[in-house]
Amino acid sequence: MLLYDYKHPDLSLIAYNHLRTHLGSYDKPPKFHVLDFDDPRKSNRCNPIYHQYLEDISDAYESSYVILLNLNKTWAEKQGDFFTESAFTLLSSIIWFLKIYKGGRYCTFPHCIELLCQPYTDVFTILASYPELASYMSPFIDAMKSGAQDQLQGQLSSVKIPLLRIISPQLYWVMSGNDFPLTINDPDHPTVLCIGSNPNRQNIYSCALGLYCQRIIKLINRKNRLKCSVVLDELPTLYIKGLDGLIATARSNKVAVCLGIQDFSQLTRDYGEKESQVIRNTVGNMISGQVLGPSAKELSERFGKILQERKSVSINPDSRSTSINTQMDELIPASKIGTLSQGWFVGAVADNYDNKIQQKIFHAEIVVDHAKVKAETEHYVPMPDMADFRDATGKDRMDQIIQANYDRIKSEAAELVRMEIKRIKDEEAAKQKK
Repeated sequence: MLLYDYKHPDLSLIAYNHLRTHLGSYDKPPKFHVLDFDDPRKSNRCNPIYHQYLEDISDAYESSYVILLNLNKTWAEKQGDFFTESAFTLLSSIIWFLKIYKGGRYCTFPHCIELLCQPYTDVFTILASYPELASYMSPFIDAMKSGAQDQLQGQLSSVKIPLLRIISPQLYWVMSGNDFPLTINDPDHPTVLCIGSNPNRQNIYSCALGLYCQRIIKLINRKNRLKCSVVLDELPTLYIKGLDGLIATARSNKVAVCLGIQDFSQLTRDYGEKESQVIRNTVGNMISGQVLGPSAKELSERFGKILQERKSVSINPDSRSTSINTQMDELIPASKIGTLSQGWFVGAVADNYDNKIQQKIFHAEIVVDHAKVKAETEHYVPMPDMADFRDATGKDRMDQIIQANYDRIKSEAAELVRMEIKRIKDEEAAKQKK
C-alpha cells in the first residue's frame, strides 16, 4: 500500500495498527515504512530518483515535471511556454547527468538542487560535454555564447528560485538515503509505505512528496506483482503526472486506486481543466458526501435520469380533472446532494462481467458503530521510531548527524563541478597540443 497522509499521522496511525493486528494473515508479512520530513526519528530514508529507477531520459523528464509543477501549480496550464519548457529541460538534464555520472553515486534530489546552485556557466559547460545531453543543452550554450545573459538568468531563475525554498537539512537527510525499495508490491519485498505531509508546509513538501508518488505509481503498475492499493488523501495538494494512466490501466495489474477530493473545483484549479476532466471521467467508482455547485450538478448528471410519473389535479366550481404524465428527472438531484447530512452519501459503483451488481447507484447512510470505533482506537499503539541517532554513549546526536549529511552533500556538489571543469580544461589542452 502507498498511503499519502495529508494530515500525518492520522491515517498512518490507523494503517500501522491494522497492519500490526493482521500480520499473521500474510504469507510474507509486509514491512512498514514512513517518510516524514518533520520528524527524522519517525522517518525512514528513501531516494526517489535512485539511478536504478531511471530507465530512460523520459523518466528524468517526468520527474522534473512533477517537481516543478508541485512548486508552481500554475505551470500546469503553461506547458509549452518558453520559460516553462526551459525549466523542465534544464532540470531533467541535470537529473540524467547525475544518473550517468560515476554510476549514479550522486543521483539524489538534494545533489540535484545543490548542482543548480553552482555557477551556471560551469553547469552548462559540464552538461554540454556529455554527448547524451549535448542536444538538450544546445539552446542554453548558444545563448551563453551569444551573450544573452538576461535570457539565461531568466531560464535559470525559473528553475532555481522555486527549488531554493525547499532546502533544509531534514529534507536532505530523508531524500539522500536508501532504506527500502520503492517497488512496494514486489513479492520479495512487500511494503506498506505512509508518506506524511504537513498542511502548514504544503508548498515546501509537495514537490518531494509528489516525486515519491509519481515514481511509485510507475514502478508498481507492472505484471506479476502483488495486489496493491494506492490511497491518496487530499489529492489536489500534490501533482502526480500520469495519474490518469494509472487509474485506466492498473486494474489489470491488481492495483486499486482511491482518491480523496474535497471538491472537483480544487482538482481543476491544480491539475488544469483537461487533466482534471480525464481523471474524473476515468474513475469507475464514486462516493460523495455533501458538495455544492458545479460538483453536485456533475454528480447528478453522472447518476443519470429516471422516468418519473407526475399527477396533477385541477379543481374549479363546476368540475374536477386529473391528469397523469411522465417525464425524465434526475435520479438524485443536485439539490439533494447539496443538502446531505453527515453520514449520508450518494455514489455509483462499477461491476465485472462475472460479478454483476444490480443496484449500482445508491443514496444511503453509512452507519458507524462509534462505541466499537472508540474501543478500537483506545488500544492503538504509537508508531515506533524508524531511526536511532544515539551514539555509543547513548547521547542523541540527531542534529549533528543531519547537519553533517547536509554539509557533505553541498561539498560533494561543489567538488563534482570542480573536477568536471578540470577534466574539460585538460581535454581541451590535450586537443590543442595535438
